[in-house]
Amino acid sequence: MKKLLAFLLMAAPAFTSVAQTTVPTPEVQIKAAVLAAPADKRDGAAVYGYTGDGTLTLLRKGTNELICLGDDPKQKGFNASCYHKDLEPFMARGRALRKAGKSGQEIFDTREQEAKAGKLKMPKNPTTLFSFSAEEDDFNKTTGEVKNGYLRSVVYIPFATSESTGLPLKPDGPGLPWIMDPGKHNAHIMINPPKSASPAK
Repeated sequence: MKKLLAFLLMAAPAFTSVAQTTVPTPEVQIKAAVLAAPADKRDGAAVYGYTGDGTLTLLRKGTNELICLGDDPKQKGFNASCYHKDLEPFMARGRALRKAGKSGQEIFDTREQEAKAGKLKMPKNPTTLFSFSAEEDDFNKTTGEVKNGYLRSVVYIPFATSESTGLPLKPDGPGLPWIMDPGKHNAHIMINPPKSASPAK
């Protein structure tokens, strides 16, 4: 979970060894990034990835409601995510704050305050994020193929609670949904299937 949260707060911190980092081609980044999306959403999703100097950039414009973030080549392992476009203000704010050097707690507190004040626009309807991850050796940076991947889902329902949804505060069993950060701007339903049941893309 910590790795997922760190990924969602991604930005472009100072690069100390960019020249030694292998950045896949835009085509490979797009191919791998959309593996996080449902199959029928992949062709139309917008995709963000990285340039050779580590800058996050739009690699492909989208024609549907999903935005995908490709794997950060600086980070160990593979991690891509796709989320509903209504989450973009929330995600973009997190990236901007991280780039400004804010800590995870500072980012959370700032977005909480801004959301409550109406300054940060949060989705009015439940919106989904899909996260797809794998070990470093299971991601082929030349072909974009990923083996033994793990797919999990998050449904954002800002300010919802256990009482308003009927969801437990922790999972009652493998793969069962539960609510995290209830009552907060980023309240969300976690759905983590058993790894043995997660499809390898």
